Amino acid sequence: MWDFFETVRHRHSVRKYRSDMPVEREKIHAVLEIACAAPSAGDLQAYQIIVVTRQAERDGLRTAAGGQAFLSEAPVCLVFCADPERSTAHYGERGHSLYAIQDATIAAAYAQLAIVAAGMGSTWVGSFDEEAVRKLLNIEQTKRPVALLSIGYPAEVPEPTPRRHLDEVVKYR
Repeated sequence: MWDFFETVRHRHSVRKYRSDMPVEREKIHAVLEIACAAPSAGDLQAYQIIVVTRQAERDGLRTAAGGQAFLSEAPVCLVFCADPERSTAHYGERGHSLYAIQDATIAAAYAQLAIVAAGMGSTWVGSFDEEAVRKLLNIEQTKRPVALLSIGYPAEVPEPTPRRHLDEVVKYR
């Protein structure tokens, strides 16, 4: 088993998946448990996660995301939706406009690392038509789709992409 730092360093966006290896239900469950262990404002977990396995719905997500083919090819896609109403009750407008979105994206980030630790790959998709996703998956108007994660066993391991030097990103005061 990898340590945390190795897991983070091995996370890459995977856009080619093995069609001969379905994702085991136990691994999906383990990933979801880790996502739900993520910190959230007031421990409210102001999000909902939709597990999409049906081919027709994955094809619909592909269309909603501008034709990103890997969404159809990956055997599973997780759709992370913010639940602003849940957060608004405790935190008002800031909970509605920010905390719920942060909660959903932190859960998605934890899921992404759990996917790597489980020996699989994923790609985070943020570019999609929210209304098309909402209609396709019958998501209530009170929820906001904020991230899609394709999941599967990689058919290829992409080369690491360059990162900005720490001095460009971090400022000490």
